[in-house]
Amino acid sequence: MSKGERVKKVTDAIRSFPDFPKPGVLFRDIFSLTKNPQIFGDCISLLVEHILEAHKDVEVIAGIDSRGFIFGVLIALQLNVPFVPLRKKGKLPGETLRLSYSLEYGDGELEIQKDAITAGAKVIIVDDLLATGGTMNAAVQLLNNAKAKILEGIVVLELVDLKGRMQVPVDIFSLIPASG
Repeated sequence: MSKGERVKKVTDAIRSFPDFPKPGVLFRDIFSLTKNPQIFGDCISLLVEHILEAHKDVEVIAGIDSRGFIFGVLIALQLNVPFVPLRKKGKLPGETLRLSYSLEYGDGELEIQKDAITAGAKVIIVDDLLATGGTMNAAVQLLNNAKAKILEGIVVLELVDLKGRMQVPVDIFSLIPASG
């Protein structure tokens, strides 16, 4: 099966729910991918293939809390590199670096353990979705504070109409660029 056909299968498997969680929002249910192991596996494989083509020198996968963990851990495992979680405030033990940021619907804070990444480590950030770019931008800032070298941000689905990639100072790869 061609890469394009595999991407279409993954795209078609993501269910959409109009007016959820509020009127006017078209919610994309990324968890519908996990209900079909073949399609979920294709999704992970497509992301890994991109990384191997573009960033063979990746040393760490950083996943954004929480759905970035689902994809990031599996990607890191296939690449045989460490996975580092970027967690919401108060979820990590030990000394942490923290970054506060604003989103369109409120404020957030991300943390990373201080010893999770060595200075200069080549990192790819993984999340399920890129919308307005606020959380991905915060992840970039936090990893910059940890002195990582960020190679790219990777998402399964990008809501291109929201222009979130314009808010993020690193390259973004989205498996599925979508409108709406």
